[in-house]
Amino acid sequence: MLERFVDKKVDRDWLNTNFPCMMACPAHTNAGRYVALIAEGEFEEAYRVAREPNPMASICGRVCAHPCETACRRGEIDKPIAIRALKRFLTERYGPESRHPIDVNAGRTQPKLPFRIAVVGAGPVGLSAAHDLALMGYAVTIFEASQVPGGMLYLGLPEYRLSRDVVEAQVREILSTGDITLKLNHAAGRDFAVADLRRDFDAVLIAVGAHRSRDLTIPGVNLDGVYKGIDFLLNVNLGYRFTIGKKVLVIGGGNVAMDVARSAAREVLRQHPGGVENFEPSQGSMDAVAAREMMDVSLSALRLGAQEVHLVCLENRAEMPAALEEIEEAEEEGIIMHPGFGPKQIIGENGRAVALEVLKTKSVFDANRRFSPTFYENSETLLDCDTIIMAIGQAPNLQFLGADDGVDVSPRGLIAVNPQTLMTSASGVFAGGDCVFGPRLIIDSVADGKRAAVGIDEFLRGREHPAPIVEVEVLERHRMPLELLNLVRQPIPMLPLNRRTGVTEVEIGFDEEAAVVEAQRCLHCWVNTVFEGNAADATSCILCGGCVDVCPENCLELVSLDRISFDDATIGQLAEVRDLLGVELDDIQAEELGVITGSAMLKDESRCIRCGLCAARCPAGTITMESYDLVSADPTGLISVESIDRPLRSKPPLAGALKG
Repeated sequence: MLERFVDKKVDRDWLNTNFPCMMACPAHTNAGRYVALIAEGEFEEAYRVAREPNPMASICGRVCAHPCETACRRGEIDKPIAIRALKRFLTERYGPESRHPIDVNAGRTQPKLPFRIAVVGAGPVGLSAAHDLALMGYAVTIFEASQVPGGMLYLGLPEYRLSRDVVEAQVREILSTGDITLKLNHAAGRDFAVADLRRDFDAVLIAVGAHRSRDLTIPGVNLDGVYKGIDFLLNVNLGYRFTIGKKVLVIGGGNVAMDVARSAAREVLRQHPGGVENFEPSQGSMDAVAAREMMDVSLSALRLGAQEVHLVCLENRAEMPAALEEIEEAEEEGIIMHPGFGPKQIIGENGRAVALEVLKTKSVFDANRRFSPTFYENSETLLDCDTIIMAIGQAPNLQFLGADDGVDVSPRGLIAVNPQTLMTSASGVFAGGDCVFGPRLIIDSVADGKRAAVGIDEFLRGREHPAPIVEVEVLERHRMPLELLNLVRQPIPMLPLNRRTGVTEVEIGFDEEAAVVEAQRCLHCWVNTVFEGNAADATSCILCGGCVDVCPENCLELVSLDRISFDDATIGQLAEVRDLLGVELDDIQAEELGVITGSAMLKDESRCIRCGLCAARCPAGTITMESYDLVSADPTGLISVESIDRPLRSKPPLAGALKG
């Protein structure tokens, strides 16, 4: 390292493109950093990077839908980094479920504040908010209707996917963060009203999730042997007796339905300034959650003793919203798929379901991509069964909200909030998670909890959380592994089929050797080729083209200016942000572009693998490799979801240079 400084100005859009995995994570965990630390063998520091912004790192390491992997640039070359599995590798070493847990919150908790916060719901939103509020110094009381904390983490996810020991360890860690009190068997509407909490507490967060199953409106849904997916999972996960038949049929297109099938087999064998917005649930999010529900229901049914579990969904196999690995895993365990069919009616005999009549799907969405399934005429088919479980999605139950609470609920049955602060129409009452946005991913709920904590803090103390600082390192002799592009994604170890019984976790996780190899595949997107030169040495590009010749990915091209067109809008923008483009323009006025002659170095950022060969080759020392990191300016060390979108101390490290 040659130099370390924090006074550079960095363009927000440019920076976001250099943290694709971090920006894809709703909680903004810096995945690239902890992956790189794993590659270096710095496991403890890597755990701290993974855990500090995410109070549910141990849980996310097992069941997160990993949007970071979808955004991973390595996936454009071959396959993305196995980020979720690498997080689990770290938490198994240092998380609360490990033998040697690390207290990442030591020294972070701020002095106690004279405010009391009520949180309704001990799911991912409520627990994440309580964690961050406790770090800030607030006293938090969590009211949970169930006899166990964790929400759908405990009640909705089968234990073969997420061990109850891990959930309990994560909850204990959060509850020990600061002044947090948990009150179980306290249900809103039965034991207290939101109006009561508004009177007794300084702020209230409603985080009740979506624990009510969505219904099908087809004949026969009230027959015996027909169940709702969420009700089925709640009973199974709480250990209640649940009798199912030998031939189970799960209706749904998603992951939770798959889990129901797999679980049963193992036992046998609009925005207003300053106001609130009524959100329309994202169809993609609802599909993803319904997909998870379908897989969970299907596999749980297998584990409960079903001899056959069939799965029916509207989408064809290529369009199923469930993750491909979930579909393949379910098929491997024996789930029989019937994609491309929609339920017409349930057939009964003597008051009990005996078959499902289905129609072949013509299309699932209309021309505007709105959910509007159509079917082929005279395509009816009967699927025999003795149990039907409907796993078509979830919805919140907000019957506990009354007129005295002052909380607006949209016609869609969701709580309306200010999208920036998550405050509802009632002053001091906040809400987040599935009861606001509809069913979403666990990591979205974690992010909502963190955002709500910031909103509550700003409401009570009137302070704005400082934006993170951009820390820049100029790297000396930056190198990537020689075999970088030849390293293949490491398969995540799984239990063999004959051992997938009961509640034993199916996924085993990486050992140290596999974790290090997998982490070495990371492209280090936060490291950049910078063509600024060194002012002290008066270095500047001599147009030798050495960097172009040595680039293995053909990212660089030296061209004459007459090959580049500059429209009026581009020139106007360049003139407007002149202070951010000093090196690119190199004493040239924006208005001169398209008139003067000269050369330009063009760089395709999307193809760069950060190998550093161009910097090593440059005879004039014009090219440097610089590393960019976001460092929290908050005393708690939290890089808040809210503040990360605010202006940074910014100057883009410049990827090209114009020469007159």
